[in-house]
Amino acid sequence: MIVRTLVKSIQDIMRQDTGVDGDAQRISQLCWMFFLKIIDDQDQELELLKTDFRSPIPERLQWRAWAADPEGITGEALLTFINADLFPALKNMAPTTPRARTVRDVFEDAYNYMKSGHLMRQVINKINGIDFNNLKERQHFGDIYEQILNDLQSAGNAGEYYTPRAVTGFMVRMTDPRPGETLFDPACGTGGFLTCAIRHMRDHHVRKPHDAWMLENGLRAVEKKQLPHMLAVTNMLLHSIEDPSFIRRDNTLARPYVSWSKDERVDIVLTNPPFGGKEEDGIEANFPQHFRTRETADLFLALIIRLLKPGGRAAVVLPDGTLFGEGVKTRLKEHLMTECNLHTIVRLPNSVFRPYASIGTNLLFFEKGRPTRDIWFWEHRVPEGQKAYSMTRPIRLEHLDDCAAWWGGPKREGRVETERAWRVTAEEVKGRGYNLDIKNPHTVAEDHGDPETLLADLTAAEAEVAALRGQIKAVLAEALTR
Repeated sequence: MIVRTLVKSIQDIMRQDTGVDGDAQRISQLCWMFFLKIIDDQDQELELLKTDFRSPIPERLQWRAWAADPEGITGEALLTFINADLFPALKNMAPTTPRARTVRDVFEDAYNYMKSGHLMRQVINKINGIDFNNLKERQHFGDIYEQILNDLQSAGNAGEYYTPRAVTGFMVRMTDPRPGETLFDPACGTGGFLTCAIRHMRDHHVRKPHDAWMLENGLRAVEKKQLPHMLAVTNMLLHSIEDPSFIRRDNTLARPYVSWSKDERVDIVLTNPPFGGKEEDGIEANFPQHFRTRETADLFLALIIRLLKPGGRAAVVLPDGTLFGEGVKTRLKEHLMTECNLHTIVRLPNSVFRPYASIGTNLLFFEKGRPTRDIWFWEHRVPEGQKAYSMTRPIRLEHLDDCAAWWGGPKREGRVETERAWRVTAEEVKGRGYNLDIKNPHTVAEDHGDPETLLADLTAAEAEVAALRGQIKAVLAEALTR
């Protein structure tokens, strides 16, 4: 059965269950079931490849033991097993190994929403139709998994941890992570930047087993919410990451700013921190007085600057408000330009993040270790013949090829100003009070004409309207007196 059809049939079965209410619950239910099947398939492969490998999940709770048989337990017996045995055991699993800790973290706040054991058995039997050790099926399911992530648009405020894959792909391409470097996403959501970085490194830089080992050992991530954390961990398993425990379930901002030590610094930060929201009371107290704010994106920016090693590089999605904002935002931008070389800002149109938000966003690329001298801006435009990006016509990676061609190689050599690109000096930005909301100077403003002429034309038009109104009144008055 084609995987896409299979996933749709599973969702159709779940819609019949009275306990599953809406997309968020359906995706959460799907995810923990897929997680158990995927990790069990991977466990079986590792058991064959490694003589000393043992699954962290007790035998009676492994997918192969209770779910693989299509004629296995069903109805009330299945529900009782899942609710009274499986979930309590996995939630309280001792974190004796990183893999065991991953299982416990995934199930810590997971929940079984289905109330029909018979429908659940139908879903389980459908899931058994996918062999996640079959590379072709796993790659195909990876595409379907991306679609499941897209479906989060109707699951409440799920857009806060979704970044268009074209944007993540472009940011990874321009940052060019390599095995041996530590890469950190402090608000990883469903793992989009991580998966893009993994694919990029495997395609361009992994040449031998040691490269693959260094790739996996260089990944770092944090996500504080249960559903995206579960999705991110499952995403890692789909990408053949043996130990996804590097994705910690936590709030990065809850840790005091000064407690991040030098040995925790990283080579690369790739992230789209939540913006537009406010952190819980007291979080800002973890930061120095001059950086304190309730705005999440600002706190993340301050932390990212601290976390980079000298020579480290970052690519971060930030809203227009960060560029023109004052107060703490001004101090942050001054700090950024003093500590880092903010070399490129890619300005995106409002529609890139639709339907989640119609807000102007920017991709900031910077390197730590020397102050900013010049900032290059690139204005990304919606393709000709298209008014805006949308769910049906989203931004695609090839839409950013012109910027990649202009970029100028690893050291950004040979950049020139064009109708889409312009350069601003650090001194100019300082003179603007660190307002980085700098419009494209090559855009020709519409010529609305001479103001004096326009005013005279307006006065004449108003006089003509008044004369016509007088004529109409006279005609009506004459008609009424007949």
